[in-house]
Amino acid sequence: MKSINSHFRLALALASMIAGSAPVAAEDVVNIYSARKEALILPLLQRFEADTGIGFRLVTGKADGLLKRIEIEGEATPADVFITVDAGRLQRAKSAGILQSISNPVLNDTIPLHLRDEDSQWFGLSRRARVIFYARDRVDPVELSTYEALADGKWRGRLCIRSSSNIYNQSLVASMIEHLGEERTEEWARGLVANFARKPGGGDTDQLHAVAAGQCDITLVNTYYFGRLLNSDKEKDRATAEKIGVFWPNQDGRGAHVNVSGAGIVRYARHKDAAEALLEFLVTPESQSWYAEVNNEYPVVPGAPISDTLRQLGEFRADTLNLTLLGQNNKAALQLMDRAGWR
Repeated sequence: MKSINSHFRLALALASMIAGSAPVAAEDVVNIYSARKEALILPLLQRFEADTGIGFRLVTGKADGLLKRIEIEGEATPADVFITVDAGRLQRAKSAGILQSISNPVLNDTIPLHLRDEDSQWFGLSRRARVIFYARDRVDPVELSTYEALADGKWRGRLCIRSSSNIYNQSLVASMIEHLGEERTEEWARGLVANFARKPGGGDTDQLHAVAAGQCDITLVNTYYFGRLLNSDKEKDRATAEKIGVFWPNQDGRGAHVNVSGAGIVRYARHKDAAEALLEFLVTPESQSWYAEVNNEYPVVPGAPISDTLRQLGEFRADTLNLTLLGQNNKAALQLMDRAGWR
């Protein structure tokens, strides 16, 4: 941890020497706009402040609202770092012109290429997989295989899923467009719609409860939602988790679809060096391990420890598609889902 602070202060000192001026004081604050809930990020920020001496100011809110706020504030924005979930949203921030490219050797060496923006405007901080969950008493896992097979007629009236307005589903479809092409993906989406057990709606947790309650037999959900049920202090949640199994699709092919939560440095950041120091801190082994333990998400850093909860879900092969493509294919995915009748 201290190495980050030392690196940060050394960089500032060198910059001042090159400029021929007196040494400048290290920036002592970083302003963060975060779409992640405070409870999921605040403890890490407090550790960052304790380890580096760099303070922070945290603003939390809905992802789209924070993005729009930065756009409206323009050059006057106090935001240095924007944190949000899903590569699709990170790409929206990039397309809106609110982020900047940075050349940071720590981030480039630590985060796999497919989990960060191709122009280094955003970086993945944690991974989540969107996979199949099924009713243990009504589905034999040998019946399951791939995302594509969920369009088979045998699942007619048995699938629960969120609406097409959900970014997680949009990104899944965007990944399939890249792998299969638009024509085959639309055919798949139409088959999926034909298999809906009910009108799409609710969040991922609602889909899991619906499977447990017998309203449907299978669903597509981000893994950390299931982890929350497993560790919940509510008996109803734990009872739901006991009735449901997880299946990792496409293990003989491209692997299971993964996405990220991530961050980028705002275009008009006033504390860029402090912002880079924060991003470096968030990919240290200690930070990655804490994130995995508390949020039930997978680290982006290869070899970082995962939680006991995630170990229960088993090992899996992950799709290594560059996540920049999810944002680039988002518009096509939305149009395709609309044509297929996915509301």
